[in-house]
Amino acid sequence: MIKFLTLFGQYFLMLKKVFSKPEKASIYYKQTLKEFVNLGLTSVGIITVISFFMGAVITLQTAYNTENPIYPKYLVGLGCRDSILLEFSSTIAALILAGKVGSSISSEIGTMRITEQIDALEIMGVNSASYLILPKLIATLFFNPILTLISIVIGIVGGWIAGSVTGVVPSEDFIYGIQYAFIPYYVVYALIKTVFFAFIITSVSAFEGYYVEGGSLEVGRASTKAVVYSSVLILLFNVILTQLLLS
Repeated sequence: MIKFLTLFGQYFLMLKKVFSKPEKASIYYKQTLKEFVNLGLTSVGIITVISFFMGAVITLQTAYNTENPIYPKYLVGLGCRDSILLEFSSTIAALILAGKVGSSISSEIGTMRITEQIDALEIMGVNSASYLILPKLIATLFFNPILTLISIVIGIVGGWIAGSVTGVVPSEDFIYGIQYAFIPYYVVYALIKTVFFAFIITSVSAFEGYYVEGGSLEVGRASTKAVVYSSVLILLFNVILTQLLLS
């Protein structure tokens, strides 16, 4: 319990340093643009591929489990749309990014810690926590919602293609199901969750890397812990945010 409280306090002290006033805004601007590429653009490919097949599987499973003349065919499109909007494109994408982005952030900062680069920044009077972590936070908070929107679109397209190619649901019925009883707030709900998840992934991963001690073996362990802790917190906050936003 004492160890948990110590780590909890360390985490918030790190966040306090991260959000303190930067020395030179121009340097942070360049770093943030770099992180947009490193953490955002490089994730588009994996999100696109996974979302496409995710939408396809959701469509096929929904179709095969509603093979009843009582159920109209457009329910397959409706089920695919709501599943992707409410859960898959925000939560599943966040878990994927926790593995890809989280481990990258933790290993990068952890390597800088054990090679004493962070100590050198501190000696030069640079706020190392803010310089290293704030650009990453800004990049993920802005770009992860874009990745979620891409995931939503690709997932629905993947479902439509899978349904049309296999013949389990006619194209016009699937498109009608996508449009039927659409609630725009579901998109807002998905984006709100994504912002919270982005903050969790970046801050927890940075924390694990920033306070690592030892050598390369410890950096690897810190990266693993960053992914595990981020994933658990994502699932926890998924429950909390769902209750708060949809109740």
